[in-house]
Amino acid sequence: MDNYIVSARKYRPSTFRDVVGQKALTTTLKNAILSQKLAHAYLFCGPRGVGKTSCARIFAKTINCMNLTADGEACNECESCRAFNEQRSLNIHELDAASNNSVDDIRSLIDQVRIPPAIGKYKVFIIDEVHMLSSAAFNAFLKTLEEPPHHAIFILATTEKHKVLPTILSRCQTYDFARITIADTVEHLEYVAKSEGIQAEPEALNVIAQKADGGMRDALSIFDQVASYTNGNITYQAVIENLNVLDYEYYFQLTETILNGNIRGSLLLLNDILNKGFDAQNVINGLASHFRDLLVCKDEATLILFEVGASIRERYKDMARRCPDTFLYKAIELANTCDLNYRASRNKRLLVELTLIQLCQLTRPAEEDKKKASIEAINQNQTPNPAPSKPATPSRPTPVTTQIPPKQTQPVTPPQTATKPQPQRHTARPPMSTSLKNIAKAQMNTEGAQASTMSKADLQTPFTEEELIESWNAYANSTDKKIFLKNLMLNNPPKLQDNFYFEVVVHNPAMQEELFNNAINILGALRTRLKNTHIQMRVRISEGNEKHLAYTSAEKYEHLVEINPLLEKLAKEFDLRAD
Repeated sequence: MDNYIVSARKYRPSTFRDVVGQKALTTTLKNAILSQKLAHAYLFCGPRGVGKTSCARIFAKTINCMNLTADGEACNECESCRAFNEQRSLNIHELDAASNNSVDDIRSLIDQVRIPPAIGKYKVFIIDEVHMLSSAAFNAFLKTLEEPPHHAIFILATTEKHKVLPTILSRCQTYDFARITIADTVEHLEYVAKSEGIQAEPEALNVIAQKADGGMRDALSIFDQVASYTNGNITYQAVIENLNVLDYEYYFQLTETILNGNIRGSLLLLNDILNKGFDAQNVINGLASHFRDLLVCKDEATLILFEVGASIRERYKDMARRCPDTFLYKAIELANTCDLNYRASRNKRLLVELTLIQLCQLTRPAEEDKKKASIEAINQNQTPNPAPSKPATPSRPTPVTTQIPPKQTQPVTPPQTATKPQPQRHTARPPMSTSLKNIAKAQMNTEGAQASTMSKADLQTPFTEEELIESWNAYANSTDKKIFLKNLMLNNPPKLQDNFYFEVVVHNPAMQEELFNNAINILGALRTRLKNTHIQMRVRISEGNEKHLAYTSAEKYEHLVEINPLLEKLAKEFDLRAD
């Protein structure tokens, strides 16, 4: 019992070859040692438990080894290596900056830097958690770090690189350690289990690796904990019970109820999970990860992102075939939104239940699709029949789009009433009320929908200017929410010209712009009412501005000055402005 050593210490790497998941960095360090191109300062940064301090110790031992191997590893047989392994080497100094972060601690370290090594070539100073040093300690350390003695090498290790001063970073070679992958962690855990004579299921080790989140030290600590719980027989069920991890079986059942649209079943399953002591946020996070795993299982190209154990890989593939891509996209989005709102929610369980209800509704036909189908059916079945009319004179086809000439164009003189052809009128016109009512119920724009329907038939029913003005005013009176447009149309009636064109004369660019913005709806309504798809509109600004609706402040001032010139002198004396 007294000789027991935890796995994190017992299986701590002693050579670069033993370091897990950092092959690129260890290769770089070994090549630097073999080529004797050593920097005077290194910065090892990365998450906890990924091998920063271990690599620093291995590096310190290797550069002082008297008999290096061909691949740049320490021999572990010379006096320097034995002294290091027995923890009695005087060439390696470690400083924990978390508890020794004052200026005096750094000054004491600087005093030791001046003393050359008794055995070997270098003295290595490892400062762990270097970001914890105070600003004064950093400043005291700068000069020594920049120009140390030739026998001194500094290795700084930190988990929070952003807290290290830029002046320190610029003096070091930086090595970023990555999180250890699940595959590498599982492989190392299998090696430890085999060395310790422990039976372990691959799925159980996979759960441990996921729980460790890329840290080998955490993975070995969890391994020891579970091994004690199972008495040397690590199973998947024992791991999820000991670590309070939600079984993936629940996620498969939840996905099944969601695909079937079974809202009550999903709520009962959630209640069963919560009764086992699991947190609702962990449930929704696990469900989002489950949907993500299903998504990456749908394509061989993304299968490399799948980090679940191989024994249930086929089950994930079978479930993924039943899930459409659009369903998985929306499901992941809903689960992520629930996770973001979870902390701010007062009724957290209701929030999760509401998310499950929304997920169950994803597989049901959307109401918007039903409305869209009904609207399309109305448009196809309610096309108005044009009234019979005599054939129109053949002419060049006229485009349906609105033609707006440049501002201040020369007005077009309308044809004389006496020479205008009077078309033969029909006493009755097909009623349009039924189609308009149905389309309004479908919540579509009435005039736009009618124009779209009428454009399918080439109608050229003649009409008079009186009928044009009547339809124009009818549309104006229907736009109660657009007061400016309504008054504009009522005060500026159209004038009919040839080829079904009509012209509207306005008094300023704002009026012209308003008619231009609403031209599509106006023409749609007129073409429907008058049963003519060739109606076009021209808008121009009156050059004489015959109908001045309102005076500006400057115009009022000029008018008053014409009446009484003394007002201009008064305005200059008191520095008054007309606006």
